[in-house]
Parts: sequence; C-alpha cells; structure tokens
Amino acid sequence: MTQPHVPDPSRLAQPLGDPLGEILHLLKLTGTFYCQSRLSAPWGITIPGFPDVMSFGVVIAGRAWMRVGDDPAFEIQKGDLVLMTHDAPIHLFSDPGARLMQLEDLPIRKVTELFETVEYGGGGAECSIMYGLARLDHASSPMLMALLPDVLKIDPWEEESGSWMQGTLQFIAREARELRPGGETVITRLADVLVIEAIRRWLNGAPEANRGWLKAARDPQVGRAIVAIHRDPAAEWSVDTLARVAGMSRSAFAARFTGLVGTPAMQYLAEWRMNLARRRLRDTDQPVASIAADVGYQSEPAFNRAFKRVFGSTPGQARRTAVPAPT
Repeated sequence: MTQPHVPDPSRLAQPLGDPLGEILHLLKLTGTFYCQSRLSAPWGITIPGFPDVMSFGVVIAGRAWMRVGDDPAFEIQKGDLVLMTHDAPIHLFSDPGARLMQLEDLPIRKVTELFETVEYGGGGAECSIMYGLARLDHASSPMLMALLPDVLKIDPWEEESGSWMQGTLQFIAREARELRPGGETVITRLADVLVIEAIRRWLNGAPEANRGWLKAARDPQVGRAIVAIHRDPAAEWSVDTLARVAGMSRSAFAARFTGLVGTPAMQYLAEWRMNLARRRLRDTDQPVASIAADVGYQSEPAFNRAFKRVFGSTPGQARRTAVPAPT
C-alpha cells in the first residue's frame, strides 16, 4: 500500500505563481489530422464533427463561406483563423449555392500519416484553406473546452500585436504553395502555435472568459489553491490545508471555492486527479497501480472506484477503449 504524503507546511506561504499562466505554459496540441486544400469555384465541402477534439481552419488565400452545424453561414478570407471546439459538422463553400461534397469523397493525396492535400473545384476563383483536427493535451483540457465558445474566429490583421501571426500565416502560405521536403512538418507545427494563440487571445480578452473555473484560476486566493493542487495532486490535501494555502479561514475558503469553481474543493481535487489519470491511461503503458499512486490513491481498488464514479468505467476499460482521434 502506498503511503500518502502531507503537503509541506513550510511551503504553504510561498508564492505559487499565476495558475492560469501555468496552464497556458503547459498547454499544447496533439495533432491528429491536417488537410491542405487548393480549391476553385464553385466548390463545397462538408467535414463531419469528431468528439473530444477541436477543429480549425486557416484561410491561406482567397475567401470562402463557412457554416458550423445549423448556425448561419459567415464569410472567411485570407488570414482568418477559425477554431471550432465542439463536434458539429463544418460546411465550407465558395458561395451559398455551391454543391456540398463529403471530404472523404474528394480526390485526396496522402502525404504523410498526418498530412493530406486536396485539389478540387470548377476552375473559377481560387481559395486555399488548411484544415486540422487537434486535441488539447493537458489535464485541464476538459474544463477549458467546456468554457470555450463553439466557434472562435480570429483576424490577425485587426491589431498591431497580430503582426507575428501575419508573418506566421504568410510562412504557412509559402510552405503550402511549395510543399518542399519537410514542409508538412513546418505547416502543422506552425498551425498548432496559431491555435494556441487563438485560445490565449480569447482567455485574455473575452468578457465571457472571466467565469467559472477560469475566473477562479485568476482569483488571488482560490487560484493559489488551484495551482497547489495542480503542482502536487498526490498530496493528502484537505479543505484545511488548501485554505491555509489560500490564506483564508476554512469556511470562507470552502464557500469562495465552490462559488467560483462551481464544485467543492475536494470534488475538484478528485476530478483533477482523474483527468490526470485518464490522460496517462490513454497515452502511456504505465501500470494502473502506479498511476493510482501518482495521483494520490493509497490502493488500486480505491482508485478504481473513484475513477468509475467520475467517468462511469473502470481504468482498465478506459485504457482498452482509448483510441486516437479519427483521421
């Protein structure tokens, strides 16, 4: 049986940094699929939605229309980056009357396991769009995804600080035109950077980003407790020790944490541990008992019960059914 460890009281008063900043620092994407398209009007493409991943489109050249699910269509043009955070189907087309074709029915050329190109259309006005699927790779991803808007559109030309994004898009466009050896690697990695920046801009500028878990992470007291949990999830945390980290009384901390986050502190701790565990089950061959110990459980049976209570399946079942996002 693994023995729990108690948080070090001598460290409780030390500054713990900015929890939201730490989350953004660790945030990265696991790319699952990228498609570089060269299109000529009239054209129309329907892309199915995929659960548990984000999709994004970057307009490299020209202009087009986009409709996400049943929402109204909107125009996109060179330089626009659109991030879709849920699994609604995406419709891209040259004009509202264009015939829609399923992506998988188009003449796709597979370049690598992760990168494909497609050329399609009727020979008219040209448009080039890069489309991708990606998974946020961090234990906080489910909480962040739940708060992100369904559609996030970024125009890097709308402010001076977007100049580096403009340069990045121009670099992607050049690589897409030439597709030199290794070009698909350059394109996909730069696209990842653009998507992360889109999320950061939303977090830093959108009024709706200051709510729920994100608002709690920005709170100078509750945020300290959140980052302490993130840094040391295996510790034998209690409401008392977390209140000491926050510099508050037990009752005031418990009420403030629940009010900001929407769940009690100990429930947040349990869900954070389970998110960490599920990620390791998905991405590693680490034994279940070892994962249980790493996230603070003294025995594998106790961990199994907690995991099933949160996700509705056992760790073993979760590992067997973990599959990469569709390509």
